[in-house]
Amino acid sequence: MSSSPLMSLGIKAMAANYAGLQVTGHNIANANVQGYSRQTAELSTSQGQFTGAGFFGRGVDVTTVSRSHNEFLTREAASSRSLAAMDGARLQQLRRLENIFKPGEMGLGHATSEFMNAMVDLANQPADMATRQVAMARAGELASRFSEAGAAMDDVQAGVTAELRSAVSEVNGLARSIAEVNQRIAGLKGTGQTANDLLDERERLLSRLSSHVQVTRMEANDGTMSVFISGGQRLVLGTEAAQLRVLQDESDASRSSVGLVEGGVQRRLKEGTLGGGSIAGLLRFQNQDLVAARTLVGQLAASVGGAINEQHVRGLNLQAPYGLVPSSAMFAMGPPLAQGHLANTRDASGVLVGQVSLTITDPSALQASEYDLRETAIGSGSWVLTRLLDGQTKPVVSGDVVDGMQIDFSSAPPQPGDRFLLQPVTRAANGMSKLLDDPRDLAAASPLLASSLPGNVGTAQSSSLRVTAAPLPTPGATSRITFTSDAGDYTWELFDASSTLLASGSDTWQPNQAIPRPPTDINGFTMQLSGVPRTGDVINVEPTPAGALSGNNGNALALLALRDAALVNGRTLTDGWASAMADIGVRVQTGRASAEISDVVAGQAETARSGQSGVNLDEEAARLIQFQQSYQAAAKVLQVAQSLFDTLLDVAGR
Repeated sequence: MSSSPLMSLGIKAMAANYAGLQVTGHNIANANVQGYSRQTAELSTSQGQFTGAGFFGRGVDVTTVSRSHNEFLTREAASSRSLAAMDGARLQQLRRLENIFKPGEMGLGHATSEFMNAMVDLANQPADMATRQVAMARAGELASRFSEAGAAMDDVQAGVTAELRSAVSEVNGLARSIAEVNQRIAGLKGTGQTANDLLDERERLLSRLSSHVQVTRMEANDGTMSVFISGGQRLVLGTEAAQLRVLQDESDASRSSVGLVEGGVQRRLKEGTLGGGSIAGLLRFQNQDLVAARTLVGQLAASVGGAINEQHVRGLNLQAPYGLVPSSAMFAMGPPLAQGHLANTRDASGVLVGQVSLTITDPSALQASEYDLRETAIGSGSWVLTRLLDGQTKPVVSGDVVDGMQIDFSSAPPQPGDRFLLQPVTRAANGMSKLLDDPRDLAAASPLLASSLPGNVGTAQSSSLRVTAAPLPTPGATSRITFTSDAGDYTWELFDASSTLLASGSDTWQPNQAIPRPPTDINGFTMQLSGVPRTGDVINVEPTPAGALSGNNGNALALLALRDAALVNGRTLTDGWASAMADIGVRVQTGRASAEISDVVAGQAETARSGQSGVNLDEEAARLIQFQQSYQAAAKVLQVAQSLFDTLLDVAGR
């Protein structure tokens, strides 16, 4: 018997253990590479050789190098990573947004309070120019705070768009890389062995891709991996990759959306179809959180500015000639917008055929919401308005007033299938500015003055007189209230400047009730009384004389009364700001909680994946010693075979 079978055994054993050493060394070298899957040299016993004395073993064969990989755990890790990236991207933007809603002296609430405090001083010293100058400065600071908040949210929106572009660019690069790796894997499919390192590289690319968009994948028979964005849109198919693109939002040009471009066809992706990933988190923040913040600040700006403007124009300023120069609005604000959908019908020059306009009719009724206006059914001609804040719907026609805004259609009404995004308050804070520069423009005086006749028997006097119209329905007219009984019955008469009777009527006054009682209007005012009237008592409401303007504080008191009025959807200015801060605070807290939870889940999923597929250095070190000893033993077998062979040669040579 020759020594060649023994030599073959030694050579195969050495080769097998050398393969084990090589694979183990490869594992150790890549132990800290993210996404690397542990590899193992698979060995199998060679079929024995039959002899008359039985089967003699022929050693060991290296079958393949396998890759430790669990598809389920890998998919779970990628999915949880997508959710964590989505929550993390949203939280990062929410923290930026939180900085706009500042508490304390830097907040909008403080600026509003300071303006109202200035109205206290103005009411106490309506003729003092220094007091008027301070009030003007406070008005300018209030407008500046709102304008800065609007500009800051524009900056946040610009940041969101920039991050979307960066994420989309990276997604496109990853999609191309996955397609290239697919091509290389498919090219090696014919070898009958798996390209382990290429498969790991593809998994790493898919892992990075999952941090931007949630994907599903499907492996083909040729080894390529097709990747679909959650929702079924194809991103990678074999060796071909589609591209994402940042697009202008269909309804609001200041916002962004994401579309998929494939074969020259562009399809816009809805936020909900993306499932997870940073892109979904950015879009969710933009379309929900940032819109909520804009409408909250806009509601405050429109309600506060609108109420102050309405009251200010009802007063009299100190510009000469006294009482004859109309007072103007104190603040300019961003206009209400009705934005047409990109798909709306347009003429040859690109102008919308049918248009919609908004007019603010009641600032205190405005809601912190945007609205969707569309046909109930295409071609029906019936329009329905949906408040996006809570989903409430209402059928509307041109001229309807909803939530403090009037909706008007153009002479050419909206066309079948048209849609509009109504933004009554979204941009109200942007560009808010003070319109007055001269302290004498402040309208502290009331155009009407109430007085009780000296001969009155009762104690009734005007405790507050509030002008409700600008200009007055009958400028220069005098209203006379004459009580006809001790029970509060009275008659009223309206005389023009020449004492001609213009109108008259009667009613009954009760404590805590205004004169006149709605819906009656005598001459654009309401008056509250203190004390008790008696039969024959007379109270006159007449134009404020020019000589009394500088000392009159009637309109300053009316402006001050706005501090405690329900101006912001049934809340005071202070409560409205507190509610807005609370809303954003809750969003930040829930965003933080979601991010922490999803981050923990993602960490656990990755730990489970790496626990099965990752490299354990202690285990690899033990394997290294094992293969080293086996290799040395195999070398000893070869050495013995060589010694036997040399002995045979010596015997044969004798």
